[in-house]
This record gives sequence, structure tokens and C-alpha cells, in this order.
Amino acid sequence: MIGRRLLSRHSNACGYRRYGGAMLFALHALLVLLLVACAPLAPDARTPVTVKIFAFNDFHGHLAPPPGGVMVPDPDAREGGKLVPAGGVEHLATLLGTLRKDHPHHAVVSAGDLIGATPLMSSIYNDEPTIEVMNRLGLDFNGVGNHEFDRGTAELLRLQNGGCAPDGCKSGVEYSGARFKFLAANVIVRNTRKPLFPAYGIKDFGGVRVAFAGVTLQGTSALVPAAGIAGVDFIDEVDAVNRLIPEIKAQGVAAIVVLLHQGGAQRGGHYNSCADFSGPVVEIARRLDPAVAVVVSGHTHQSYICRLHGKLVTSAGSYGRLLTEISMTLDARTGGVLATDAGNHVVATHLAKDPALTELIARYAAGLASQAHGVVGRIAESFSPVPDRNGESALGKLIADAQLEATATAGAVLAFMNPGGVRAPLVFRENGAVTYGELFAVHPFGNTLVTMTLTGAQLLEALELQWLTARPRLLYVSRGFSYEWDPRAPPGRRIVAGSVSLHGKALEPAARYRVTVNNFLAEGGDGFSVFTQGEQQVKGNTDIDAMTEYLGHHAAVRPDPSARVIARSNP
Repeated sequence: MIGRRLLSRHSNACGYRRYGGAMLFALHALLVLLLVACAPLAPDARTPVTVKIFAFNDFHGHLAPPPGGVMVPDPDAREGGKLVPAGGVEHLATLLGTLRKDHPHHAVVSAGDLIGATPLMSSIYNDEPTIEVMNRLGLDFNGVGNHEFDRGTAELLRLQNGGCAPDGCKSGVEYSGARFKFLAANVIVRNTRKPLFPAYGIKDFGGVRVAFAGVTLQGTSALVPAAGIAGVDFIDEVDAVNRLIPEIKAQGVAAIVVLLHQGGAQRGGHYNSCADFSGPVVEIARRLDPAVAVVVSGHTHQSYICRLHGKLVTSAGSYGRLLTEISMTLDARTGGVLATDAGNHVVATHLAKDPALTELIARYAAGLASQAHGVVGRIAESFSPVPDRNGESALGKLIADAQLEATATAGAVLAFMNPGGVRAPLVFRENGAVTYGELFAVHPFGNTLVTMTLTGAQLLEALELQWLTARPRLLYVSRGFSYEWDPRAPPGRRIVAGSVSLHGKALEPAARYRVTVNNFLAEGGDGFSVFTQGEQQVKGNTDIDAMTEYLGHHAAVRPDPSARVIARSNP
């Protein structure tokens, strides 16, 4: 009950002054009207709610702008495009701030490979810098990718929850963990049959809620070291999501977004096109429950905006060079999706730098400056990681040669390198100097070299497996080893009979050879199960140590122009 003392009205239209006597009743009525007028208006159930989702994928800890850029349309260029430098979290923060400024209803999400295969600045600190940056950017959810498991499930759980790594907190401060959630609906702990991380998360936008489910590609177990994922299973992506739908709907949520670490590729030249699209995500989109409105995809490092089987499917390329802006129009009464739209923005380096992120990057960079910029050797030309028509690359051959030389004392006569382990080119710069940081960018996994004994028959089996894996790609081979393959022959029978030789001598099926691979391949990675059969295994230095020693022993290294692997031409 309102007493006889009322507040005095001054400049505030919703204030009051003291009255008494006969006017009290009238003032009481007026007070009620004023209180109603000053109360915040309830959302109009007839007005749709617009939710913005800002998404990226395959960031891989690229805190600084990566080499290269994004091809953008250029009417003045003959071929219709120009390469624009892009990426870097200082610029990403600025773009994010600009885009979400006028959109209070928004979420920031990642579709996996946020960490793993990261540059030295992130990797040397166990990827804690990347997590700290994402905390500051306001990331809400990260659907795990295969590279999140590069260092195993225990390390990934630590990155979520906090605490120092077994080798200590290298940054000098206690690591507090991720303030966003890792999501992993299809990564199942074998003993409990429950997801390793939450299967999904829900975010509220003014009373309208959206669910975000995270899944990685089912084939992850073939792409990461087996020892780190012991005890977990990677189940079918679609089955994992579809069985969540009833549970999500039971909570009154009708809008569902999937953060999928699997994707596809297009033939269009623009990062917002979807020309001649193909890839695993096409079938995944077809099988996903119709309740799924948006799929933020990744893994293939491609950029596209597509409509597939009634779903909006997006990807922002890789390394933080693009940011996807997704608009979801939701029914304010039911929460259902009325419309979706999306477009990729270039994270151009001409954008202003966010001062807070600049300070953070400078702090981490200062801690590794001497190591990162130390010169380890020199090259006379650039080494490209891009395979030629035969399946070879200049950089791949260099790495294989370095690993062979590093393990000669273990009896190695041959070395293989997996293409997926080569992450960046080795670029000729002033005086040809190569720094440790540049070598680390080439192969950032810190894999250990393993020398083993295999028979000639097993080596032939390994060569045939190159076309029987989930992503057929040829292994890079060391100097002195050569063979021919026939692209027209069926997978499993592509090696030309009698063409395999080592230092000019034909490979003998019954003979025994000492062979070097990295620990990823030694554990059957990429589907090369034959390497798990190797006998008399001896572990050596890391791959980057092998490259460092090789460049230190050989002056002004040039690419080897000779063909070690030859694809037979069509007649």
C-alpha cells in the first residue's frame, strides 16, 4: 500500500512529490498509470527475433596473420581477383566488435581445430595462448575437431578445465581454463558410453533459445596418434546429432545449429559461392534431422556458403582469415526458425588492431623471440608443399631426406613422410636464412621419428594403401627410392610391377629393410596400418630436430628436381 509520503517529481518523468488530503486518491491512480508507463515493454510475440552467429573453423592457433591471404574480386585485375592479406586475432577482434555492436542477440562459435598444428607462439605454451585469446573474444562454443586430440584426451580436458600441464605452466602464470565449452556429441568414452564433453549447449536470446551441438568427423581415430585417444570411440556424426533432437526439443528449443568438423569443397572462385559443391558434408546434411537449420562446417579448409537439403551450410576457410556472419530469424512465440542467411567477411589486415589483443600477443611473442628467430640454416630457393601431378612436393622430399639422414645410425635406408604433417611452405627470404619458427610452422606436431624393419612385401602393401585411405594422398619418399604408379588401375593395384627400386636395385619382397616414419604413421595414422607391423622399432629425435640438423649440415639447400615417384601418363 502506498502511504501518504510520495516522492517529488523533478526532472524524472517517473518521479513524484508529496501530496495529501483530497488529492490522494487521484494521485494514487496517476501513480499507477505512471508506473505502467515507465515499466519496460514486454517483447512483442508477433515480432520475429534476429540472432547473429559469428563463426569460424580450422583456426589452428594462428594468432598472427598467416602467410598468403584471401582472393577477393578485383574488377581491375585480368583474372578477376587479387590476394588480400588477412587474419590475425588483433584484426579479428576488431571485426567481431564492429559486427556484433548493434546485435545484442549473438553467439560466437567455432567448428573445430581451434588448436593443434599450431604455430610456435601457441604451441610452445601448450596452446594456452589460443584459449586465452578465445576467452577474450567471447567464444561461446567450440565443436571439437580431429586436431583437438593431437596431444590426447587428457590434455584437451586440461585445456577445458585449467591447471598446469605435466611440463609446467610455461607462460609463468597458472592456466585457468577455457570459459567456453568444448562440445563433442560423437566422442564417446568407452567405459561409460557418455560423451567426453557435453554433446550440446543452449544459449538464450531474450527468451528465445538456440541449441548448438558439436561433432567431429568419425574418422578422427585415423588422423591422430592412437595412444592419446585410447578409451574413446568416434561414432557416426549424424547418428550422434539425431538422437539428441528429442532431448533438445523437450526443453522447448526449436532452433538447432550443428558445429561439424567435416566439410566439402567448391569450384567457385569466391568465398561466398557454392559452385559444383561436393564432399562428405553433402550426405551428412541429407541425413541430419530436419530440425537442424544451420551447419557450421570445417576440416577441409575451404570457404563456402551453401544450401544443402534444406539446411544452410557454411565454412570460413582456415586460420582466421574469414569470419562467417549467420543471421537466424526466429519466431518469438515458438522459437522456430523462420529464415537463415549467411556471408563470409574477410578479416583484412588493414583493419585496426584491438589494443588488448596486441598487448597479449606481444607478451607471448617476447617469451619466445630468441628461439623463434634463431637461424638454423639456409635455402637457395623456396620449397613448396603442394604436390605435383605425380604426388610429390619439393618440401615433402626435403623432409623425407632429413629424416633419413637423422636415422642413418639406426640403420635406415628409406624414409616416408605423410603429406598431412606438412603444414606450411618454406619460403626463401633475404639471404635464404631459415629460422626455427619457420621450420616449426612447416611441421608443428613435434612427432618422434621411429625406425623399424619391414619386408619388401610390406613396403609394397604400404604403397598400395596410399589410394585406400579415407583421403588418398601419396607419401613423400626419401632420395634413392623410386616407383611408378598407374592412375587408371583400380586402388590396391596401382603400383607398376617391377618399378619399385632402392638405389637402383629392385625391391625384393622377402628382403628386410630399415624404414623411418614418424610416430603418427608408426601407430597406423592415415590408415597405414602396415606400419604397426614393423619390427625392431627404435625411436629417435623429433621431426623438427631432424630438419634443423639437416639444414645445419647442408649449405644453401635447393629443391631436388628429379622425380622419385612417377604417375604414368595416359596413352
